[in-house]
Amino acid sequence: MIFDGYTWLKALHVAAALLFAGGVLAISIALAILARMPGQAERFAAAARRYDRLVTVPAMLAVWAFGIGVALSGSWFGSGWLNAKLLIVVVLSGIHGLQSGQLRRAAAGDVVEVRWTMPTIIASIVMIAVLVVVKPTLN
Repeated sequence: MIFDGYTWLKALHVAAALLFAGGVLAISIALAILARMPGQAERFAAAARRYDRLVTVPAMLAVWAFGIGVALSGSWFGSGWLNAKLLIVVVLSGIHGLQSGQLRRAAAGDVVEVRWTMPTIIASIVMIAVLVVVKPTLN
């Protein structure tokens, strides 16, 4: 059996993307729950924050690292579909940063403000999947 580095990079990228997307969605749900439990949310927020640090953050870093490797291996930098995908991933990474800040504040006892990011997260995940599978020519 021949080792196919590209296939392994792609598989690891997809696995990390699933963990990252799931984590961002889970944090969005956790923040909605936290907004409904003022004054008693610190323990829940601390648990969500631990999950975020142990799973979601490493998955996000792995998505970026493996994704760059896949893009280099496939010579896709400069492709319109990849540029669109990268823009969406930057948005998702930014949403994750905002969520992490809200979790930190909630764990410190502050009341969190719910930002309805769930539709943006879901739409972003769907758009990424379509761009990667279809690879449309975008100019």
